[in-house]
This record gives sequence, structure tokens and C-alpha cells, in this order.
Amino acid sequence: MELPVLKDFNLAGKKVLLRVDINSPIDPKTREILDDTRIRSHSITLDALTRSKVVILAHQSRPGLEDFATLKRHAKKLEEVNGREVKYIDDVFGSAAWEEIRNLKNGEILVLENVRFCSEEISPDVVAKPPSEQAKTNFVRKLSSYVDFYVNDAFAVSHRPQPSMVAFPQVLPSCAGKVMEREIQVLSSILESKEKPRVFAFGGSKAEDSFKVIKSLLERKIADSILTSGVIATIFLFAEGCDIGEENRQVLANKKLEPLIAEAKELLKKYRGRIQTPVDLAFQKNGSRVEASVQKFPNYKILDIGIETIAHYSSIIGDARSAVANGPCGVFETKAFAFGTEELLKSMARSKAFSIIGGGHLSAIARSMNLSKEISYISTGGKATIYFLAGEKLPGIEALKERKRK
Repeated sequence: MELPVLKDFNLAGKKVLLRVDINSPIDPKTREILDDTRIRSHSITLDALTRSKVVILAHQSRPGLEDFATLKRHAKKLEEVNGREVKYIDDVFGSAAWEEIRNLKNGEILVLENVRFCSEEISPDVVAKPPSEQAKTNFVRKLSSYVDFYVNDAFAVSHRPQPSMVAFPQVLPSCAGKVMEREIQVLSSILESKEKPRVFAFGGSKAEDSFKVIKSLLERKIADSILTSGVIATIFLFAEGCDIGEENRQVLANKKLEPLIAEAKELLKKYRGRIQTPVDLAFQKNGSRVEASVQKFPNYKILDIGIETIAHYSSIIGDARSAVANGPCGVFETKAFAFGTEELLKSMARSKAFSIIGGGHLSAIARSMNLSKEISYISTGGKATIYFLAGEKLPGIEALKERKRK
């Protein structure tokens, strides 16, 4: 691997700054953590650092959102999950943090406050600078002086060029943690696999990101079939000339996605037969789920893929050697329109293909359906997974590669 990894170093007795991604869904009323999957995922790295003094650096949401919170509950959850005492300090790089770090003993874990409470971590002016300049921030200069080593285990944040991701390798010996290492190995294996067919299913509402990946996967001859749903399918259906109603055209207009229709036309023309679009769709009428062919679709908002599309997509997944899914097929928050997403996940679970799902929504749905063990791999990343599959360089990973070269 191009990255320095934990097994390359002896960190016994060292103060290790461990950047993790424990960003979790939080109940807006009780402030309790609703899903601890990401918190649990880092146990393999913490287990590898039982002889170190571990200082955890992490974030929860971002300023302005209702789930922007301290990491006090995260620390408590980490303690429950790992069965080891976990301390928490409501400071990141001030004197209180320094005092706690200085007094750490081997095997102890300290969670620092939400790093996004630090203005330098999220300042557009700082983030726009190269890592060498970000390393000069007060946050990085002070915190790096308190520790001996930096470990980046936050794959899901590796697409963000923020100081906590890219600056510490400039000033500290650094490596990737176990989660980061595993994510890169698994996703790389899909990209490098010669076994076909390779199927990729894209849904959800973040169409611009998915379009980049779809284009890249097709150009690099990695994807044999692209299965579309959600907003992405809406774009491709309009590109095919389907009249699926002004209501859905307005959805694209509101999201400023109409320019992608022309791009979708080019992709359909160039990669004919490799991009699959729904043949039927679901909408709500008089409070009930109703389905209609895309050729005779009424002017209702699309809420899910239909049963014929589900059967078609399931058949393709069933014949795949590898299958990757990112994003739900419809408005899964409403039970009647979670059907497409749930059936897609069942197909992934039944398939003999090496299956990967990415993104928080799909992962949460798979867990609620008790399908986690049937899916070959659940990625911790959303956008990071998408960008990695698209072949884009992720700043957090590039920072570690640069450190190894140095």
C-alpha cells in the first residue's frame, strides 16, 4: 500500500492523536445518539493502540445544523463499546486539553471537544490553503506539540481538505488507521477486479456527485451496468425523452440540476445499454402508493421505483460478480416508498456477488433489516466513497502519501 499504516510503527508509550469519524445521527429533542455504527467501527484501531496514550480528534455535524453538538455523549458511547475508560474534555488545544493529554497513561483514551468548534478547522480561507500553510494555524501548531504521532482513521472525511485531515502529517510522523486502511483495500479491490459483470447502483438526491462517478466508471471500463434511481434516474429519464411530468422537471429546476440532462443524453448515447433506467415508478395518490409506467406517468412527484424495475434490477444484481450501491431508491423515510430501497438491499444480500453499500442512509436501512451480515462490506463513507470510486484524489489520503514520500 502507498500509505504508511499502523503495522509499520511501534507506538507503545506514544501520545497518539487519532482522527476518527464518529459523526452520528442525534435525536434533536433528547440529544441522544441514535446509531453508534461509526463509533463501533473504530474499535479495531483502538484495539491496535492499547499500549499507547490515545487522544481522539473528531467532529459532530457542522455549525448551524441542529445536530451540531459536543462529543460528551460520543465519549460515553466509546467507553460502552470498547469496555475501556474514555475521558472527555470540552477543549481542543487549550491549556485544559494540554493538562489532560500530559497526564495520560498507556492504554488511556481521551476525547477532545468537537473539532469544528475551532474556527480554523472550518474557515473557508484556511481550508483553501495548501496543507503546509494550514499547518501554521494555532490549532495545529499547539495540538501537534502535545503529541508524538498522528493517525488518520477518518476515511469518511478524507475528501475534506481541512486542517485536522491534511495539516498534521506536515508536522508529525503519521499513518493510516485500520478503518482507513480497510476502506482503501476493499474499494480498490472492486476497481481492480477483472471479474465481470460489475454492477453499480446509484440513487439518492446528490446527483452531481453521482454523475461524476458514473462518467468515470464508464470511461475507465469499470462498470458493466449502472442502475439508476432517485433524482439520478429522473435526469436520465428526461434525457431519454420520457414525459414524466412538470412536477418532476420542477424538482430538477429547484435543485439546479437541469443542465445535467444534456450530459445524461451524451452518456446514454455513448454507453448505450450500460445505463439502466426505471421502466415504472411509484407516486402517492389519495394517501396510497400507486405505480405507473414511465411511458404513461401522470404529473405526480416520483417517490420510488416500481415493481417491474425492482425485478429487472434484482436480476442484474443476481448475475453480478461485484455489486456496489450508494443512495436510496426513493423517499425511504415513508414506509410505502422504502420498498424499492429495501428490495434492492435484499437483492444485494441474496446475490453471490461481492457486495458493497456506502452512505449513511443505505447502511442504516440495511441494519434495520438485519441484512448487515449478508452484505460483504458496508463502507463508512458517503461522498468519500463516491469520490474514491470516481478516481479522484482525496486530500486526507494524499496527505498521508506525501508523508510517506518524505
